[in-house]
Amino acid sequence: MVKSTKHLLLNDEQCDKMRAAGRFNAELLDHIRPQIQAGITTAEIDLLVHAYTTDHGHIPAPLNYRGFPKSCCTSVNEVICHGIPDQHTLENGDIVNVDITSIVDGWFGDQSETFLIGNVSDEARQVTQCAFDCLYAAIDILTPGCSITEIGEAIVEVARPYNFGIVREYVGHGLGKSFHQEPSIPHYPDSRFNRMPLDPGLCFTIEPMINVGRFQGIIDPLDNWTVRTIDSKLSAQFEHTILMTEEGPELLTITENGPRPGHKF
Repeated sequence: MVKSTKHLLLNDEQCDKMRAAGRFNAELLDHIRPQIQAGITTAEIDLLVHAYTTDHGHIPAPLNYRGFPKSCCTSVNEVICHGIPDQHTLENGDIVNVDITSIVDGWFGDQSETFLIGNVSDEARQVTQCAFDCLYAAIDILTPGCSITEIGEAIVEVARPYNFGIVREYVGHGLGKSFHQEPSIPHYPDSRFNRMPLDPGLCFTIEPMINVGRFQGIIDPLDNWTVRTIDSKLSAQFEHTILMTEEGPELLTITENGPRPGHKF
């Protein structure tokens, strides 16, 4: 575990590069948003992501990352994360997390949203709401120099009344000129991170994954990527890229048309 994040702090010019990456990534999500509805396949979502990104001269970060075969992740229903787009057709009642990351002039913007497809169950709506509220509860407690542990503490407070599981194996992460870098950002309280501050100039993601049932996941042995809940119950996730500044957290991936804090699904 990294003991200091000083070498990861961005200067003003680098912060502007990250802002540009986050801004494009949010624009991309708004571009595909109207198409994410019943009848579309996850492969078609991937094609939309790939075309818009490359048409603007940028690079879809997931494509060929450690062998990942597509330009985004689409995680449907019981899939926690890293779902590979394929010929699966979204149906009324599904929930799907679309996770997109763009490389803009060498810098990474990263975010995800969970979408409700048509009329979903109360349980699906609840887990989606919980994941969304967990993200913003964590953002709300951020202050310059606060500890990473405080993020997990805020998320637990939101998830506990639902008795939902908070995924532990997959966490948020530092972001910059690398897709995944230090520090790790766990979404549960971890005392090892008590003394690790989020100093101004540090860029990172918060991306809580919330399961209706147990927090554990299992990787599909056929593709070695898709992570499903161990009990086949629903999972939801939301993610933003965040830059810590002297004034507080700056969200770099805010969309024009996506849900805002306080949104009710």
